[in-house]
Amino acid sequence: MAGKLAGKVAIVTASTDGIGFAIARRLAQDGAKVMVSSRKQNNVDNAVKALKQENLNVEGLVCHVAKKEDRSKLFNETVKKFGGIDVLVSNAASSTYFGPTLNTPEDSYDKMFDLNVKSSFMLCKEVVPEMEKRGSGSMILVSSIAAYTPMSMIGIYSLTKTALLGLNKVLAPELAAHNIRINCIAPGIIKTKFSNALTQNEDALNVALSTIPLGRLGTPEECSGAASFLASDDSAYMTGETIVVSGGMTGRL
Repeated sequence: MAGKLAGKVAIVTASTDGIGFAIARRLAQDGAKVMVSSRKQNNVDNAVKALKQENLNVEGLVCHVAKKEDRSKLFNETVKKFGGIDVLVSNAASSTYFGPTLNTPEDSYDKMFDLNVKSSFMLCKEVVPEMEKRGSGSMILVSSIAAYTPMSMIGIYSLTKTALLGLNKVLAPELAAHNIRINCIAPGIIKTKFSNALTQNEDALNVALSTIPLGRLGTPEECSGAASFLASDDSAYMTGETIVVSGGMTGRL
């Protein structure tokens, strides 16, 4: 039985571990051809090997999404290997400062906005011609529950994730004219390397768990189903929306 993404080609950035890896795996399990990417060749090789051992149709490429030449190569190689691009999942992000927001160094501020926001915008902008060739497309931005309820010690990171919600709303009507949809996923507190600073501190973890009605942290796999839904025709009448995957944590702008 063909999966719901059979015939689709997807790019997932920062997809060699954590949420990105889980999304790449799920899209491939559901029938898509997937281009895996991250900044380190070794990580790309390991991820591709693991997924190919599951008989999934994936390839991999090193890509620093803040570099135009890397983004161009990512698109060109995906088209060369798979014939086109139907789905873009922009997952790459960084948090380069932990502490009071007003103490954030300027270079950390710039790095976070450059990677977390500008790169997502440029990826969306630059992939449009390839999606137009296919007649349609789906873009998925990975935001965060911190977009709704900023976390004090990662204030600028939280701000960049709020900006992605705005980018989603801004681009939705413009992309609709090209028959391209864009939506967000806002994960809650997910068990990944990225959240280690929180999850390995017992006091901080207990405080976090007290805010989650389901009483536990999420897993990367629990974010992947939302991505597959947004990539598929099951969500054909959805654009400009955000799916919050947070175990019940409340989020409201």
